[in-house]
Order: sequence, then C-alpha cells, then structure tokens
Amino acid sequence: MKLDLLPTIEKAFYKYLETHPRSNEKLKILHAKISADLQMLLGNNYIVNSLGYGTGKEQKIMGRYIDKTVDITISKKNEKREQIIAGIAVKFVMCNYSQNSNNYFENMLGETANIRCSNIPYFQIFIIPEEMPYYNEKGIITKTENFTYHNVKKYIKLSEDNPVTFLHTPDKTLIIVIKLPSLNISVVNDKEKYRNSYKKAKVGLSSAITTKFGGSVILNDYEDFIKKITHRILSI
Repeated sequence: MKLDLLPTIEKAFYKYLETHPRSNEKLKILHAKISADLQMLLGNNYIVNSLGYGTGKEQKIMGRYIDKTVDITISKKNEKREQIIAGIAVKFVMCNYSQNSNNYFENMLGETANIRCSNIPYFQIFIIPEEMPYYNEKGIITKTENFTYHNVKKYIKLSEDNPVTFLHTPDKTLIIVIKLPSLNISVVNDKEKYRNSYKKAKVGLSSAITTKFGGSVILNDYEDFIKKITHRILSI
C-alpha cells in the first residue's frame, strides 16, 4: 500500500481556510494521519500519540535542559511501563515565511539538540507552499513570497551533517513543498478573499526545488521518510 500524505495536506489546508490561523484543527488532521501510518508500520508493541490520535494529546519528552511538548511521540511497551523512545515535530507554514525563516530554523535546531542530547531520536517534517501570501498587520496581502533556493540553502547544509556527530541535526528531516494555484494579489488581496478563492484549490507537489540533499534530509517523498524513520525506531 502506497503511503501518501498529499491528500491529507489538502484536507489540512482546507481546514486552515475555515478556521483561525492559530487554530490547531489543521494540525489534528496531519498529526493523526502520520501517527496512524507509523502505528501501522511499527505494530502493537508501540504506542503513538498526537493530536487526533491515540490519547488525542501531545506528550512531553524529557529533554536534556527542558521538557518539551512534542507533536507526535512514540512509546515502546515493556513489562514495567511505557517509555517514550522517539518524537516527531511537524511544521506547516502557510504565510509570512521570510520574516520568520531563520527563527523557524534556529528553533528547530535548538529543540532537536535538547531532545537528542537525552538520547531520544527526533525527526522533523516541514511543509510549505512554493508561493504564499504575506499579510500586513491589517490582514491585507501586500505581496507574495516564494520558497526558493535561498531559503533551502541552510537545509542543504543541514542535510550534509552527520546526525551521529551533530546532535542539533534531526535524525531525519522531511521537507514537503506544495504547489497551489498562482496568487494574483491585485484581485485576491485580503484573508477573506484568499479563503474564498482557495477553498476548492487542488494541492500538488511542487517541482520548484530540484537541489540534491544529503542523507539526513528527504524532499517530497513521505513514503521514503516514514519507512526510514520506522526502521530507525524499530532499531532502538
């Protein structure tokens, strides 16, 4: 059976349009799908928890420096207790990326190091459109932004790092760049118009990024990613 995340990303995108931008409803859809796929591949000796799956709640992992609430956690059953043995962070960015690009990356490095320094494997999923709106403080779309090679360069460098040596590097990172219909801001220039224009939009995989990545980063191949992290978790 082919494992495909794209239909779920499309459903999550529609939910994003229906709800407040800070709502976690779109994340429930994504997290539940990823968790269900992991549970199927890992089997009954493991327990996967996230929003929308398992307990329906995010679990905390004891980090080296601070405890961290993690999007998806994987626990292993044993005779005495259930123990969290791995975690996955999921980021789905829909707008105003450039001003936060470095913050997203730096935060990812920090949270990864905190957890991996506690000898717990940690994985990252990063989903972003190749083109997205930029909203000003009044909710007006003033320009479009593109996820380009300039944004990808730091992930290329990350992909060349050896996770065994560099504990700030996720054990495996999946980047999914999605393609939406082109945005004409002379017509679609605020949040309500964007919602109405895109509520039936088809979501596809972008081919805009053609760069080759090293072994720790996978581009646009969810099935490859989920199977590789399953093997890593089963090896613990």
